Amino acid sequence: MRFSISPAVFDLLPQLRVGALVVRGASNRDTHPEVAALLRSAETDLRSRYTDETFKDAPHIVQFFEAHRAFGNNPKRYYPSHFALAKRVLKGGTLPSINTFVDLYNVLSLQYLLPVGGEDLDRCSGDIVLDRATGTEPFIALGETENVPPEAGEVVYKDAEGVLCRRMNWREADRTKLTPETVNAALVIESLDPTDPLQEILEELQALVEKHCGGTLSTLTLDRVNASVEI
Repeated sequence: MRFSISPAVFDLLPQLRVGALVVRGASNRDTHPEVAALLRSAETDLRSRYTDETFKDAPHIVQFFEAHRAFGNNPKRYYPSHFALAKRVLKGGTLPSINTFVDLYNVLSLQYLLPVGGEDLDRCSGDIVLDRATGTEPFIALGETENVPPEAGEVVYKDAEGVLCRRMNWREADRTKLTPETVNAALVIESLDPTDPLQEILEELQALVEKHCGGTLSTLTLDRVNASVEI
């Protein structure tokens, strides 16, 4: 299985880097009080840094709003994932526990205010590519049953069967969602700022997943120079 980013995406977003933590043979079944505590701590820390108004001017929020507008999305209607998480927390809400993989990547998303997501590799079909959509690819959103294909030109993650995540990082597909049964996964972090310590963030996520889920883990980063890798 290869993971790649198409030239069309880099033509639009030349500074884009996508880091991935590839996880094999892990256990995502158990619940961990320590992970729940990490979520609460990340929420508290975010509230100490921002209000529900000031976070909108944070560099990582502004960068991704601009990126979404570049491919035709209205980010005020279809929120980038890290914006949606932060908005919920800064409005006074808390994040529910989903499963360990998701909870841990949400911790990192709040901490660094970057989009983080994930796919169950055993539910993916063929190679994974971040590309601009043709508009004909099937997509059934997380928790839904209706097929709602992307708009032509959208930046999407897709495989041989259809879209894995629409509008770059807005909504995951139900087909490849992370569940307690997931043992092989790719957890993905996006950055548009060349100064972001992406490798350090990946290593932090790796340490957390290894501690709580085990498995064999490796990291990789895709950019305009290295746009394709075997996973």
